Amino acid sequence: MGDAFCSDCKKHTEVVCDHSAGDTVCSECGLVLESHSIDETSEWRIFANESGDNDPVRVGGPTNPLLTDGGLSTVIAKPNGASGDFLSTSLGRWQNRGSNPDRGLILAFKTIATMSDRLGLVATIKDRANEIYKKVEDQKSSRGRNQDALLAACLYIACRQEDKPRTVKEICSVANGASKKEIGRAKEYIVKQLGLEAGQSVEMGTIHAGDFMVCFAPHKMLC
Repeated sequence: MGDAFCSDCKKHTEVVCDHSAGDTVCSECGLVLESHSIDETSEWRIFANESGDNDPVRVGGPTNPLLTDGGLSTVIAKPNGASGDFLSTSLGRWQNRGSNPDRGLILAFKTIATMSDRLGLVATIKDRANEIYKKVEDQKSSRGRNQDALLAACLYIACRQEDKPRTVKEICSVANGASKKEIGRAKEYIVKQLGLEAGQSVEMGTIHAGDFMVCFAPHKMLC
């Protein structure tokens, strides 16, 4: 319920909103004051009866400009109760043939996100690490290298560039087994490759002792 000016009643009257039709109706004379209006609030109806899932969300994640299709590709899930290998069905074979060319990037971004979460890093650092990895990957020269070390090095560089440096030891603790030496080598490789691409040195940011104090001082875990 609300109020609006009714041209027939010549005054402000209470109105009734019919959300199913998108109409706003005068409660006194029944005049439709507005029709086919768009409800911009969240939709909480549930459309997952088959799976029994009570999650009413019907949208995916945000678009990602680093991916070919913006991260809006569709994956067909295996039907509930289906037996046998899904990929052996015609629908599964069709999806497998049209597999996402960005699958490797998506997996890499998920790994970076996991490491970032474990270190409590802000989203801007994670996004910067994704950008760095995408630039390295576009050069097609990182094949055969330790992927975990490469991703950890991207995160290390991103922390430096965002003025929230972390030690190699901290990065190593979430690097899925990559050693400090491997991360260091990967960092040097990335700096060299990106420097060659840009034709200049890669800005790494300056580290000061005070930058680490907020990480280790009691009750000030701000990094």
